[in-house]
Amino acid sequence: MAIQKVLVVDDSKTELMFMTDLLQKNGFAVRTAENADDAFRRLGEEKPDLILMDVVMPGQNGFQLTRAITRDPKFSDVPIIMCTSKNQETDRVWGMRQGARDYITKPVDAGELMAKIKALG
Repeated sequence: MAIQKVLVVDDSKTELMFMTDLLQKNGFAVRTAENADDAFRRLGEEKPDLILMDVVMPGQNGFQLTRAITRDPKFSDVPIIMCTSKNQETDRVWGMRQGARDYITKPVDAGELMAKIKALG
């Protein structure tokens, strides 16, 4: 499955702008969400091919949101890459246990992110 539509979930406007710019320059259609409620609303509007998920957000965090999305039959096939400043190995393991397919730490390296996306596609 070629990845074309990406949903970026992050409460940082700076991070959303950076990720949107990077992804659009690489030919992806991008939608953004600033929290879990926003993310579920976006999922209901259009199913993405990939979700880039921050962890530290107000309300439901990215680990909880990843678990909820991957356990929903409508979205369980959508790969999630955690993109977070939480760089401990325990965070990485926990993110993968919640259903994430990959994990990248901030500041996001553009080449590394594109390689991870390509590996999923």
